Amino acid sequence: MICGVDEAGRGPWAGPVTAGAVILDDSQPIEGLTDSKKMTEAAREALYPEIKAKAVTFGIGWASPAEVDQLNIREATFLAMTRAIAIMGLVPGELIIDGNCMPKRLPCPARAIVKGDLTEPSISAASILAKVARDRAMAELCHRYPGYGFSQHKGYGTATHAEALETLGPCACHRKSFAPVARALKAA
Repeated sequence: MICGVDEAGRGPWAGPVTAGAVILDDSQPIEGLTDSKKMTEAAREALYPEIKAKAVTFGIGWASPAEVDQLNIREATFLAMTRAIAIMGLVPGELIIDGNCMPKRLPCPARAIVKGDLTEPSISAASILAKVARDRAMAELCHRYPGYGFSQHKGYGTATHAEALETLGPCACHRKSFAPVARALKAA
């Protein structure tokens, strides 16, 4: 069994970094799998329940903004990945991970595949699960911290987010180690 792994949310100034891990069932193909960044939100939302229903197993792992600040974004991404893999409840024969690097301590053989979310269906599925789960979490954070527009920009560094950060200052879900947030903290 091959498990695809991918992340969402490395670049944003706020919110968690999220990872998906998916073992697909070859007897239940899923049409339309590709890199989640190349899909519309509606297309990702439509595939999300289908992936969860048809996969042999899946896991969604998280690393909090505090963990991003404590570890750095690379290590927090690896933490989210290892959590997603552990949540699946079984050890695959191999892990294929999107990108050019991967966590050190994994439960089975693994390899990194650059642009794997475009070429490997299980990585594409993991990408979609991670992106949808993170987008939904950012919508919840938008309600908890009104004024920042998290449901629109998902914590990424847009002009609207920069303006809110300047006006309101950072909130608890901001990554304080990221330069724009660190500058806003100094200015406060």
